Amino acid sequence: MKYTVLSLFPEIIDTFFTASIMAKAISRGIVSYRSINIRDYAFDKHKTCDDAPYGGGAGMLMMPEPLSQALAAAGAKEADKRVIYLSPSGRLLTQDLAKDLSREQELILICGRYEGIDQRVIDIYVDDEVSIGDYVLSSGETAALALIDATYRLLDGVISHESLDEESFSGGLLEYPQYTRPEIYDNIQGQMRVPEILLSGHHENIRRWRLKKRVEKTFANRPDLLRNGIKKGLFDEETRKIIDELSGITEEL
Repeated sequence: MKYTVLSLFPEIIDTFFTASIMAKAISRGIVSYRSINIRDYAFDKHKTCDDAPYGGGAGMLMMPEPLSQALAAAGAKEADKRVIYLSPSGRLLTQDLAKDLSREQELILICGRYEGIDQRVIDIYVDDEVSIGDYVLSSGETAALALIDATYRLLDGVISHESLDEESFSGGLLEYPQYTRPEIYDNIQGQMRVPEILLSGHHENIRRWRLKKRVEKTFANRPDLLRNGIKKGLFDEETRKIIDELSGITEEL
């Protein structure tokens, strides 16, 4: 997988690719990246990339010429390259969309600034507009890094399949609560113990406990996921039984 990121502040992007799991993925040849500074394609000595929007309104808009030149340099019109503009007006980034994007050979990401980018660039080059949530950021770079993080970790060889199978959103549920040493945690509220079942060594009982906790947590924090899972038939008989056993859940959904 290759990531090409177009930005007015590429140093924000470069830092991400040199640390932690991402750095290891690059060293193994699983991921490659290129950051392109849009200012390098500006026409004047001041490297101007923004101007006032036609029709009036607050703020500035990224100009089409420098950005389109940067996209051309990135090969945005070539096959096997998917161009994404990070925008609060885009479709929501979900785990399913992250999986879809992780199958691409190359993602070209446009990081907006100010009030966004000229619509003509979107019409010509952009395949998808993607939002990371129902809020507005001042930095398209922040959104791009969230998308990169959500997708590269799904590539073979980056993270174990076992870890991916049991985390939040897999199978339509959130992840179960987890505990580590010490077994007894002394804190301002007193002593808190690890649940006994996790110390039992009984793998089947632990598996069922974790599944039940996943359902409980999903109902408490994201009941929309349970509704969607029931509607799409994502849950097996065991999971549906746990949902039914939890008092009032089926009716409230």
